[in-house]
Amino acid sequence: MTDLVVVSLEAWDDVWRRNQYLISGLLDTDPTLRVLFVEPPDDPLHTLRAGGRPRFGHRPQAVRDRLWTFRAAKALPRRIDPAADTRLANATRKAAQRLGMSAPLLWINDPAAVEIAQQTGWPTLYDMTDDWLAADRSAAERTRLNEGEQWLFAHARAVVACSPELVRRKSRYRDDITLIRNAVDVERYRRPTARPTDAPSGPYALYVGTLHRDRLDVELCLTVARTLRNQMTLVFVGPDALPARDSAALREAGAWVLGARESTTVPAYLQHADVLVVPHLVTAFTDSLDPLKLHEYQATGRPVVSTPVAGFRDAHDARFCVVESSAFAAAVATVGDASWPFPQRAQTAGDDWHARVDQARVALSALSRDS
Repeated sequence: MTDLVVVSLEAWDDVWRRNQYLISGLLDTDPTLRVLFVEPPDDPLHTLRAGGRPRFGHRPQAVRDRLWTFRAAKALPRRIDPAADTRLANATRKAAQRLGMSAPLLWINDPAAVEIAQQTGWPTLYDMTDDWLAADRSAAERTRLNEGEQWLFAHARAVVACSPELVRRKSRYRDDITLIRNAVDVERYRRPTARPTDAPSGPYALYVGTLHRDRLDVELCLTVARTLRNQMTLVFVGPDALPARDSAALREAGAWVLGARESTTVPAYLQHADVLVVPHLVTAFTDSLDPLKLHEYQATGRPVVSTPVAGFRDAHDARFCVVESSAFAAAVATVGDASWPFPQRAQTAGDDWHARVDQARVALSALSRDS
């Protein structure tokens, strides 16, 4: 039996991302595997100040056969409690012990969680999904992330990355980084589905993904929504992590901000969109990504308009129109007018998660053999 503790940057919820696809695939193909999925800790004080209802974590909870989720609580901010990370690491170790995981393998996404590896000595895989050192963060947080990442480069048994750019940037610190790109459930995204009942009745341009200022060019989105509001509706499907004023401004401009939807329903929004959009900022941070939406957009075959961001600008796909932000709204209008019905031009094959699961299994097997 193999035990695995995954320290994730996202919760295990209905919005599936890289970790859920990989971990579910590993569980499906290895009946000896058990997984404790560690979600980001609750921060009740921060939530209360933001006007939300505070939560205080939870003990390991069964999600499916051989998979449990766990969430600790951060009682005080790090600036007040320098031992906050030690407490979180202790809580994770104790949660694993409750499940009888005495010597698990460790999978880390967040370099800030490095103390779990330092404290336990568990054989560690570092999975890089973003270059957080290139994101807009405070000096203190950037220092903490850099220290954690450097320790992982020096001590992790294996390091993988989701994009060729991440491999290129980080190879100066570690020369054996394995590329495991993102992918898509090709069969599910190509299976025809009914038009979502909460989608606009008329033409719409669609963005799928988390709404966050690290990636999304909010000012460009406002321009697109206002320019096209008499022609088509700009629709956002995905968790809304924008400041409240940004979300309100988008709605006032005529956009529909639908929020998160279950992963099983997302293909329907893509299939019935007149055009798919990627109004992203072009920064050092976004250049480090391998966007999930790249693979999802390609699988459904809808026309795409994108700013020149990593993945889309390099795809050499005739269905993609890559333009600067100044020409974005006009391109959306033109491409949307000339769109074709699904499943015309949808891919019959693509980068499927099954292949990525096989790569992850190889990485973990090597980790296990080294332990």
